[in-house]
Amino acid sequence: MNSRLGDTRQYPVPTSETNSPEEILRKVYDALKAKGYDPITQIVGYILSGDPTYITSYNQARSLIRRLERDEILEELVRSYIRQLEA
Repeated sequence: MNSRLGDTRQYPVPTSETNSPEEILRKVYDALKAKGYDPITQIVGYILSGDPTYITSYNQARSLIRRLERDEILEELVRSYIRQLEA
Protein backbone atom coordinates (compact mmCIF):
# COMPACT_ATOMS: atom_id res chain seq x y z
CA MET A 1 0.00 0.00 0.00
CA ASN A 2 0.97 3.62 -0.50
CA SER A 3 2.13 5.05 2.84
CA ARG A 4 1.86 8.65 1.51
CA LEU A 5 -1.89 8.44 0.90
CA GLY A 6 -2.74 10.78 3.78
CA ASP A 7 -0.03 13.35 2.99
CA THR A 8 -1.05 16.89 2.08
CA ARG A 9 -0.20 17.82 -1.47
CA GLN A 10 0.32 21.28 -2.87
CA TYR A 11 -0.61 22.17 -6.40
CA PRO A 12 0.66 25.27 -8.18
CA VAL A 13 -1.89 28.03 -8.68
CA PRO A 14 -1.90 29.31 -12.25
CA THR A 15 -0.72 32.89 -12.44
CA SER A 16 -2.06 35.47 -14.79
CA GLU A 17 0.22 37.00 -17.36
CA THR A 18 -1.36 40.37 -16.58
CA ASN A 19 0.40 41.51 -13.44
CA SER A 20 1.84 44.97 -13.88
CA PRO A 21 -0.29 48.04 -13.17
CA GLU A 22 0.42 49.26 -16.70
CA GLU A 23 -0.92 46.05 -18.26
CA ILE A 24 -3.96 45.99 -16.02
CA LEU A 25 -4.84 49.62 -16.75
CA ARG A 26 -4.45 49.00 -20.50
CA LYS A 27 -6.81 46.01 -20.40
CA VAL A 28 -9.35 47.89 -18.26
CA TYR A 29 -9.15 50.91 -20.59
CA ASP A 30 -9.68 48.70 -23.64
CA ALA A 31 -12.65 46.91 -22.04
CA LEU A 32 -14.33 50.19 -21.07
CA LYS A 33 -13.79 51.60 -24.56
CA ALA A 34 -15.14 48.43 -26.18
CA LYS A 35 -18.34 48.72 -24.15
CA GLY A 36 -18.83 52.36 -25.17
CA TYR A 37 -17.82 54.03 -21.90
CA ASP A 38 -15.48 56.99 -21.51
CA PRO A 39 -12.53 55.13 -19.93
CA ILE A 40 -10.99 58.21 -18.31
CA THR A 41 -14.22 59.21 -16.56
CA GLN A 42 -14.89 55.65 -15.40
CA ILE A 43 -11.38 55.06 -14.08
CA VAL A 44 -11.36 58.42 -12.27
CA GLY A 45 -14.74 57.55 -10.73
CA TYR A 46 -13.32 54.26 -9.51
CA ILE A 47 -10.19 55.88 -8.08
CA LEU A 48 -12.16 58.56 -6.23
CA SER A 49 -14.93 56.35 -4.87
CA GLY A 50 -13.48 52.85 -4.73
CA ASP A 51 -16.78 51.63 -6.20
CA PRO A 52 -15.97 48.75 -8.56
CA THR A 53 -19.20 49.24 -10.52
CA TYR A 54 -17.49 52.10 -12.35
CA ILE A 55 -15.54 49.38 -14.16
CA THR A 56 -17.26 46.98 -16.54
CA SER A 57 -17.02 43.27 -15.88
CA TYR A 58 -16.46 42.75 -19.63
CA ASN A 59 -13.21 40.83 -20.26
CA GLN A 60 -12.78 40.57 -16.46
CA ALA A 61 -11.80 44.25 -16.26
CA ARG A 62 -13.43 44.67 -12.85
CA SER A 63 -11.58 41.75 -11.31
CA LEU A 64 -8.32 42.91 -12.91
CA ILE A 65 -8.52 46.44 -11.52
CA ARG A 66 -9.37 45.12 -8.06
CA ARG A 67 -5.96 43.41 -7.98
CA LEU A 68 -4.48 46.88 -7.57
CA GLU A 69 -4.81 49.26 -4.67
CA ARG A 70 -6.11 52.65 -5.72
CA ASP A 71 -2.83 54.30 -4.69
CA GLU A 72 -0.98 51.88 -7.01
CA ILE A 73 -3.17 53.07 -9.87
CA LEU A 74 -2.41 56.70 -9.06
CA GLU A 75 1.32 55.95 -8.85
CA GLU A 76 1.24 54.30 -12.27
CA LEU A 77 -0.66 57.20 -13.80
CA VAL A 78 1.74 59.79 -12.37
CA ARG A 79 4.76 57.67 -13.39
CA SER A 80 3.45 57.43 -16.95
CA TYR A 81 2.71 61.17 -17.09
CA ILE A 82 6.19 62.07 -15.83
CA ARG A 83 7.82 59.69 -18.33
CA GLN A 84 6.01 61.51 -21.15
CA LEU A 85 7.15 64.90 -19.82
CA GLU A 86 10.77 63.74 -19.72
CA ALA A 87 10.68 62.24 -23.24
